[in-house]
Amino acid sequence: MLMNRHSRRAIAMAIVIIGAAGSASAAVRHLGSVPVPPERAVATHHAISIESQAIAYTATAGTILLRSERHEPTASMFYVAYTKEGAALDRRPVTFCYNGGPGSSTIWLRMGSIGPKRVRTPEAVAAAPAPFTLADNPYSLLDKTDLVFVDAVGTGYSRVVGKADGKAFWGVDEDVRAFGQFIERYVTRNGRWNSPKFLFGESYGTTRSANLVNYLQNRGMAFNGVVLVSTVLNFGTLIAQSGNDLPYVAFLPTEAAAAWYHNRLPERPASLTSFLSEVRHFAGGEYADGLLKGDAISASEQSAVVASLHRYTGLSESYIRESNLRIPPGRFEKELLRADQQTLGRLDSRFLGYDLDVMADSPEYDPSDVAVSGAFVGASNDYVRKDLHFITDEHYYPTHYDVVNRGWNWNRGERSSPIATNVADDLQEAMTKNPHLRVFSANGYYDFATPFFGTEYTLAHLSLSPALQSHITYGFYESGHMIYLHTPSLARLKADLSRFYDAAAP
Repeated sequence: MLMNRHSRRAIAMAIVIIGAAGSASAAVRHLGSVPVPPERAVATHHAISIESQAIAYTATAGTILLRSERHEPTASMFYVAYTKEGAALDRRPVTFCYNGGPGSSTIWLRMGSIGPKRVRTPEAVAAAPAPFTLADNPYSLLDKTDLVFVDAVGTGYSRVVGKADGKAFWGVDEDVRAFGQFIERYVTRNGRWNSPKFLFGESYGTTRSANLVNYLQNRGMAFNGVVLVSTVLNFGTLIAQSGNDLPYVAFLPTEAAAAWYHNRLPERPASLTSFLSEVRHFAGGEYADGLLKGDAISASEQSAVVASLHRYTGLSESYIRESNLRIPPGRFEKELLRADQQTLGRLDSRFLGYDLDVMADSPEYDPSDVAVSGAFVGASNDYVRKDLHFITDEHYYPTHYDVVNRGWNWNRGERSSPIATNVADDLQEAMTKNPHLRVFSANGYYDFATPFFGTEYTLAHLSLSPALQSHITYGFYESGHMIYLHTPSLARLKADLSRFYDAAAP
């Protein structure tokens, strides 16, 4: 199928749906046999106070080797585990956490969200260069669960080893088999088979989680809960092409939220949540109906939709009409503040950047990406060596898109492209076979990578039994893709997660 220029860009941007920032780093592709490093586990001891509770914990930075069916080493996966000291393991939950990409390490969740340490960055503006501030995280989830942050093969310190090749790990199902083996090995070595278990994925990590929980449950490992942060299960909600207008519907409430935040609406309502409720209703009703009619829409109907889109997005009626009622997110990020020669952030539209090319139809870079990557990468490299005592000369790849993402295998039988990738059925199967499994979906209003309305659409179409539908709960936050970059939102997220864990593992 031939795609126009914008469709090709949309697919490329949708594939790279990382749970954070950072540019791809150059690396040597795997050739021949790579020496197999020994497994490592470096433990250090720390303490933190969370909600007036003093918690002594062990931080273990280490690696676990994956092996082929012939027991040959294939990959070394890096992790950092935080475990409460003295806890009864058969009562203490354990949560496996990871970011996405495909091609992103888990530095973003580990250093910014629910771990015991958090790098401080300013609200919605670019962080200054070093020195960076790393502090105890009062919103850590360590009071509820042990945490294991894992880097995907080819990212962070995780490496392909021996005679293996990256293609054994870089694909929708290949990736899940690698994470599945890691989790099984970790659980076995650390005596956690009788612990309540959770998966915590962000961005493409949610794609992984839906697939992974089903994979592991089919192998006999039951889970209590899955946390989906900035979700994409059905890529058809992200990638617009001829005959698929669903992404325009999915992104409209996010565009409206950004216009509200930057005060670009003709009449700005006082309440964001009430405003977005109205926009959701329009998007799933009059707007979806108008797009469904295609070229058969009447002039009066088109004018009514144009007027509503202007009211909800702040874009001019002429621009909306010339766009044929379809406003791709990339163009919106460029157009909303074009008069000010500023671009919205894709991962978080609260962030603004200056144009490189004023006349371009879409952004040349993501201001929210570059705003925080230096702080996360710098603070993490310092922390791993000085605090965790994991000494290595290896380069830490925060992201590795030029190798991992470009080599990703989207083939799942009949579903053989990113446009067709959909793991919603995997989650539906997992929840149906395990009627105790609970799912929490966390969503940022200002996220242009994985729009919250698209997530609501996907999770409302799992065809679950009515008795299981209440096992999916939601949280919505005035933040972007990385919800934890907005401290008040992180505080709310922690409170929501605490309730979720109490319900899923009482």
